[in-house]
Amino acid sequence: MDTAAPPARRRFRPAIVPTIAAILAVALFVTAGMWQRDRMEQKLLLRAQVDAATARAPEVLPETGEWTSWRFRPVVATGTFDAARQILLDNKVHDGRPGYHVVTPLVLADGRVVLVNRGWIAGGASRAELPVVPPPGGMVSVHGRINAPAAAYVELQHDTIAGAVWQNLDLERYTQTTGLRVLPIIVEQTAPLTGTDTLVRDWPAPDLGVDRHRIYMVQWFLFAAMAAGLWLYFALRKT
Repeated sequence: MDTAAPPARRRFRPAIVPTIAAILAVALFVTAGMWQRDRMEQKLLLRAQVDAATARAPEVLPETGEWTSWRFRPVVATGTFDAARQILLDNKVHDGRPGYHVVTPLVLADGRVVLVNRGWIAGGASRAELPVVPPPGGMVSVHGRINAPAAAYVELQHDTIAGAVWQNLDLERYTQTTGLRVLPIIVEQTAPLTGTDTLVRDWPAPDLGVDRHRIYMVQWFLFAAMAAGLWLYFALRKT
């Protein structure tokens, strides 16, 4: 006589509370995933706009109050450098070496002043040994791209200016310190002006976070699938 127990079978008997919790969890995760997908698509569109702006032919620095659409566009700015108000931005690293960004105001022919990031230079043997990088004199035409100074930064101490060395570039602070009212942009120089110019100009493409949004989107959709799978597993009870 065969006394073996019959094989267990599963019956679909979802409980009310876990079902409600699963519905809410799946809805939340899917909503978060859709939001990340929308952000990713917005950043992809912005990347296409940046690529199109970068590929344009250089234009003369315009007279405009709306600079957002000009960001990353190549321009030519003609004027004379104000060497007396040149500053060095500290803690700039290139190829693992610490150094400075050399920022010099350029006085345009119409009287406007724009800051030019002339490039990177390595630091000296000690903090007291600053690099000497005077700008070329006379009228010059600077080829570069328009960018916006960082709007958010961290300062660990209140006094962040030591002579010509600054920790961060704040345009309002620069105006208050130097007395020069500058345009709300910075021109990142892309070509040397003299044969002895050894400054490094390796301006990175902006990180728009497309890959980050894609990863988060996939994670949220996986969470939704896991929540639905767990609910289905416990709803199919053995009998």
